[in-house]
Amino acid sequence: MPHTTRRRILLTGAGAVVILGGGWGLTRDPKQARAPWRQASQGFGDPRLDVLAYAILAPNPHNMQPWRIRLDGDDRFTVFCDLTRTLPHTDPPNRQITIGFGCFLELVRQAAAEKGYRAEIEYFPEGEPFPLLDQRPIAHVKLVEDAPAREPLFSEVLSRRTNRLAFDTAQTPSADDLTAITDAALSSALADTSSNGVLVEDLRNLTLNAWRVEWALPHTRRESIDVMRIGKRENNENPYGLSLAGAPIDALKAVGLLTPEKLDQAGATAYQQSLSFYEKACETATAYAWIKTAANSRRDQLETGRSWVRMQLAATARNVAFHPLSQALQEFAEMREHYESIHKLLGADNGETVQMLVRLGYAGAIPPAPREPLTAKLIEG
Repeated sequence: MPHTTRRRILLTGAGAVVILGGGWGLTRDPKQARAPWRQASQGFGDPRLDVLAYAILAPNPHNMQPWRIRLDGDDRFTVFCDLTRTLPHTDPPNRQITIGFGCFLELVRQAAAEKGYRAEIEYFPEGEPFPLLDQRPIAHVKLVEDAPAREPLFSEVLSRRTNRLAFDTAQTPSADDLTAITDAALSSALADTSSNGVLVEDLRNLTLNAWRVEWALPHTRRESIDVMRIGKRENNENPYGLSLAGAPIDALKAVGLLTPEKLDQAGATAYQQSLSFYEKACETATAYAWIKTAANSRRDQLETGRSWVRMQLAATARNVAFHPLSQALQEFAEMREHYESIHKLLGADNGETVQMLVRLGYAGAIPPAPREPLTAKLIEG
């Protein structure tokens, strides 16, 4: 192994780059936090657990993983929301959290079919919770041994990633790619995509400005910072929330350049570079996908989540990077102007709700996000 004579640190926020000698950098991957991605295919000996091992890998806002599961009898389980895992500042009505449960339930259905079971899913068996989620269950699920059609998209579940890197602006998803992504949505969804230059530019500017609002406001910024896991140890100890991991991150943390305090300090390098990192993400979208619904019931939100993860799996199958940009859809007072603008821009002017907006493009490979182990999600009756 060649002797290294220099260490150079370049701070770029969540995309920090560090040149380090020896094998130190190879040891900074939080393998424990990513173990559920490896364990899903191994099985637990109970069909429900085998199915849930895939479902907990579902995308969800801020990676809060709010699902809690109670096993019932021999073939059923009930899904609840951990009310301590909501985002009251950026998602006041729990709409985005509910969409995450839709992603979860769609993976339940797909994983069950893969293992020879039909998942009978009953949404909100004790009623839809409004204006906020509450202690009532999100869903009851019964696994029925059957021979359901297997889901072709399921082959992409373990490869699915939310890619926040800057995209390659020289490449744009093809018309066939965009059609495949749209077609993956449920028939009830008002899903669409576009790589139209004018619309893409308008959406770039809108999402960029919406992101600046979220990061500039202390209460919305801190909601993210409070669940940021900086470095290997924090990711392994608390494998939910926003992950900053790898040798560069650990190095910056070790020298005091990347801390929660620095991220929250306007004018600090960490603050500014984190802002810039996400600005570059917004600025490099080459196409977009979105989902609208005619109404905005909790059921509509669950169905949105089901369509969202299906569209992401279809994008994964075509090597198209997929990154939700939800800032302009957030329902707090300071975002109102951008919320109204995006609804107008996407033609949601007849009482429709824009539930999801995603940037599409091409970027480098990234590791899977941390996940809490399945056992941590199981609760007693």
